Amino acid sequence: LMFDIQLLAYQGDVTRVITYMIGREFSGRTYPEIGVPDAHHPISHHQRDPVRMEKLSKINHYHVSLFSWFVDKMKNTPDGDGSLLDHSAIIYGAGMSEGNGHVPLNLPILLVGGGSGELKGGRHIKAAPGTPLANFHMSLMSKLGVPVESHGNSTGLFNID
Repeated sequence: LMFDIQLLAYQGDVTRVITYMIGREFSGRTYPEIGVPDAHHPISHHQRDPVRMEKLSKINHYHVSLFSWFVDKMKNTPDGDGSLLDHSAIIYGAGMSEGNGHVPLNLPILLVGGGSGELKGGRHIKAAPGTPLANFHMSLMSKLGVPVESHGNSTGLFNID
């Protein structure tokens, strides 16, 4: 439902910016609809237990499938000379690469959309070790016409060209 609302907001030009958190930290939400009756947060602290890791994998897959549905709807919604996806930049990711140990390194970040012709797709870009995620955010803002001198713990621009 929240993805539907976002799609309508973009389609109706009600907003240009949306922030949406699919799974909140410390969430007690369970996922019986995908066979995971356990709360999300405790499962993320799996302690390398294969059963708990499989449950976490199911939750992650479910979240990505919802995002994929949204991206597909954006791609198939006409907007001017292209689609809503062509004219958007959408970040999907997490603040930790591994929840069991709260590892904030090598984050799984996905950028989709054409940014109205400003973004190239179909690439995997790896940041140098220790690069703050804020460098990516600052670089994306600059690329999309909102240059800033700093953002959070940024240390410089990240090459997204």
